[in-house]
Amino acid sequence: MPPPGGGDLLPETVRAADHGPEELAITADDDDRPPAGSEAHGGHGSSSVDDDVLARRARVGDREAFAQLVDRHGPALHRYASRMLDDPSETADCLQDAFADAWRGLPGWEGRAQVRTWLFTLVTHAVRRHQSRHLRKTPKPVDDEQLRTRVGASTSSDPARIVEMEDFVRALDAALGTLPEGQRSAWLLREVEGLSYAEIAEISAATPDVVRGRLSRARASLEVAMEDWR
Repeated sequence: MPPPGGGDLLPETVRAADHGPEELAITADDDDRPPAGSEAHGGHGSSSVDDDVLARRARVGDREAFAQLVDRHGPALHRYASRMLDDPSETADCLQDAFADAWRGLPGWEGRAQVRTWLFTLVTHAVRRHQSRHLRKTPKPVDDEQLRTRVGASTSSDPARIVEMEDFVRALDAALGTLPEGQRSAWLLREVEGLSYAEIAEISAATPDVVRGRLSRARASLEVAMEDWR
């Protein structure tokens, strides 16, 4: 099946993260408690139509159902990819590839994994392909405009507060950029997107114990790097 729309698969609602210092858990107990953002990013959004229902419809060629899935999960997927890659154009290309893979792969989708987990797996694969092609290992800090987009929805109009939030995100992005890919991916999927250890293990083709180890090392590194923000 050709991708719906024939071109841009990214919905207008795709945007970067809007977490502030108080919303991101740099460190946490190594249990399977709901992490920061899990309610906002782990559910199905405002629509009452279940992901599996939409996927089954899209599987037989329903383009509107596929568009709803893209619109529902696009912001979280964009947020994740943008912190794994170098720049906005790379992120957009990566998501285009992942959504095209999803559309082409739907006829073989059997519902063994949650749709959200499956989509994150496709984006992770696309990220690795882009990183491999460009031999890029760490992301560049995001620009000021992206930072304002991230914090704008969750901050007041207080200029000092906005500057503090922007400085925090800039410092966090720099700290994340120093982590190995596996640790960075595990931390983002857990602490920003609210996925369970089992979901992250499936996405990264690792065991839950390996995921816990990566998260533990990532949290330890970030705790040191972000010490001034504690």
